[in-house]
Amino acid sequence: MEEELISIKNTALSFILEAEDLKNLEEIKLQFLGKSGKLTLLIKEITKVPPEKRKEVGMLANEVKDAIEDAIKLRQENLKHKTKTVLRQKIDVTNPGILPPLGHEHLVTQAIEEISGIFEKIGFTRVTYPEVEWDWFAFEALNFPQGHPARDDWETFFIKGEKDPQKGAMLLTPHTSSGQIREMQKALITENKGEEVSIRMLNVAKCYRRQSDISHTPMFHQFETLVIDKNISISHLKGVLDYFAKSYFGQNRKTRIRPYHFQFTEPSFEVDVTCGVCNGKGCKLCKEGWLEMGGAGMVHPNVLKMSGIDPEKYRGFASGWGVERVLMMREGLEIDDLRLLYSNNLDFLEQF
Repeated sequence: MEEELISIKNTALSFILEAEDLKNLEEIKLQFLGKSGKLTLLIKEITKVPPEKRKEVGMLANEVKDAIEDAIKLRQENLKHKTKTVLRQKIDVTNPGILPPLGHEHLVTQAIEEISGIFEKIGFTRVTYPEVEWDWFAFEALNFPQGHPARDDWETFFIKGEKDPQKGAMLLTPHTSSGQIREMQKALITENKGEEVSIRMLNVAKCYRRQSDISHTPMFHQFETLVIDKNISISHLKGVLDYFAKSYFGQNRKTRIRPYHFQFTEPSFEVDVTCGVCNGKGCKLCKEGWLEMGGAGMVHPNVLKMSGIDPEKYRGFASGWGVERVLMMREGLEIDDLRLLYSNNLDFLEQF
């Protein structure tokens, strides 16, 4: 038994010293110290040794086991140190690291921030009003008569529920113009304190309509401007339109206004901007040199009255345009389907 123990010790130590890596060392450990290891099995045979020699053989077996375990621990430390040294030698810490991929703001969000910055430079204050709105703010107070097509449930998303006795049905706001009413009502608090009404509002928000095609989505964004003060005229409106067009589209762009009809402005206008492809000369895109940008006009006296503003004392103008629309009209940006803006196509989104 003693000779077998010494033989196992020498063989194990020899294997341990020659172990090439930690995996190989673990295999050697199992070969000698595992449940079915050579030393483990031999120790179980000690019960067969004569009683007078059993104590001496047991002590030797423990010494062999301790020697093998100590050798394994030492070899483990050496192999770990060797691995770290090799890694340090292979890594060039002066090489630039591999950066994780970074996201960025969505193209529409970028447009909203830029539009907001343009209007803030000329004194407009950006506000936010509810996306879930009442019929009174979205239509009634904006001079829409009962039975108007826009108040049909094929055009507007109405929410099921009891109607408010004063405000009517609840709906998803179809335009940012409802913010005009809320802003003017807020201004009345100022007037009641003896101060003059003076509004320079920019309302940017999500809007909802039951439309979906290459130029419409059920959810889209609008930016609404509202100016209320004394002696406001169409020339002020035209000046703001020109300022925005030159700031957003480029200094060579111009705007024009054409007579139109909106329920909440009088007179009302459609606003056009010169084509960025041909600079107003006429091309396949614009036909006659102009591209339609959106609507605008002088705030209707009935809207002022419904909001509590005296139309004999104050006048104002408003405009409402789609963020996505002006974005698609921008120079160098060719998007032929509005729905692409809200797709998960990374090839498209990563360009911006």
